[in-house]
Amino acid sequence: MQAIVYIRTDPGKALDLLESVKKMEGTKFAAATTGRFDIVARVEAADLKAIGETIVSKIQRIPGVRYTETSMIVA
Repeated sequence: MQAIVYIRTDPGKALDLLESVKKMEGTKFAAATTGRFDIVARVEAADLKAIGETIVSKIQRIPGVRYTETSMIVA
């Protein structure tokens, strides 16, 4: 399974946090963006539970992450 994770960070932290997200197991792509979100990442895991664990236990626990929004990839 794959998902797109949109990440909002504390002001001025996007580039630093981007490196942490890129190094995370399961991250296939991550980039800093402009607009509503500061980082967008594509993550991959075996199933929905594992995707949730990646987001809640890893991404959301990075100091400086304020908010995430996830879209599951369906095709």
